[in-house]
Amino acid sequence: MINKHFVFCVLFACCILGGFAILQHKNNKQITIGFGGDTMLGRLTNVTIDATSYTYPWGNLLPLLQQNNLNIINLETTLTHSEDIVPKVFNFKATPDKIQTLIAGNIGLVNLANNHMLDFGPSGLSETITTLQKANLAHAGAGNNHPQAALPAIVERNDIKIGMLGYTDNEPTWQATETKPGINYLKVGDITTLKKDVDLLRNRVDIIVVSYHWGPNMREKPNQKHIDFAHTMIDAGVDILHGHSAHIFQGIEIYKNKLIMYDTGDLVDDYKVTPETRNDLSFLFLVTITKNGKTNIEHVQLVPTHIDNMQVNLAAGNDYEWSIKRMQMLSAPFGTAVSDDGHISI
Repeated sequence: MINKHFVFCVLFACCILGGFAILQHKNNKQITIGFGGDTMLGRLTNVTIDATSYTYPWGNLLPLLQQNNLNIINLETTLTHSEDIVPKVFNFKATPDKIQTLIAGNIGLVNLANNHMLDFGPSGLSETITTLQKANLAHAGAGNNHPQAALPAIVERNDIKIGMLGYTDNEPTWQATETKPGINYLKVGDITTLKKDVDLLRNRVDIIVVSYHWGPNMREKPNQKHIDFAHTMIDAGVDILHGHSAHIFQGIEIYKNKLIMYDTGDLVDDYKVTPETRNDLSFLFLVTITKNGKTNIEHVQLVPTHIDNMQVNLAAGNDYEWSIKRMQMLSAPFGTAVSDDGHISI
């Protein structure tokens, strides 16, 4: 005969465990962040938006951008009316109303530390920052002085706090000072500055992203100095390295269960396409993060993209296959396996 007290205890234990499991599931937070590379809305892109719509540059990628909890890009253009053009080969600006394109694309966080933020002088930078602030669009990497340029951006999605530090190793003469507007310059290898910034941020957020505009254009692979510094950044407490500048994507490394995207290529622009390196092809890098006591990067999904006529769309056919195979080849030396459908296991 079954002891009634025993049955009661078993049922009570099941209820407790069931409730605990429900509580665990309830406390298990998850977000997906979309990372895009250089995003240039100026020049012909700006003109094309005027002739079409604010959503035009996102093509059929728009629904995916909108369903992500957060999208992060390198904003490779000023948002300004300034005519204070700086003498250089390429100067990029979009009119400030193109902030609506960023908003429509669910872009929630942008890096400003790059070699185009002062294309139209301090006034162009100042108007860009003001435009972003009025739209409540978070940014890091440039400011009216060095303390502002070095400030991290912190955003929260689904109770997960993301902190981003923006840097560039481009244009050292544009470095912000105590009294001069500019960018947040970081020389490759300067771990002292990086570690100080990370240490100040670590206890305020769940995930630390470094968005770094580094290295020369059209470099197919990071050199050893960049690889070593990427590892040092992770060792210092960085969770995700969001690299850009080359205009073509580079390999991905999973290092100590953290994510290194050496270069994320271009997301949208009006640039001339180089047939050998296919700078019109890249990815939207989808990173899923969970928080259940501890915050972890769960997995990465690569979505191949194709830029054409100032618009990004989902890549298809030969373009899709070329991008996946190339990423597989570039990531293999880092021990990173990329599936044929673009999945990377952590």
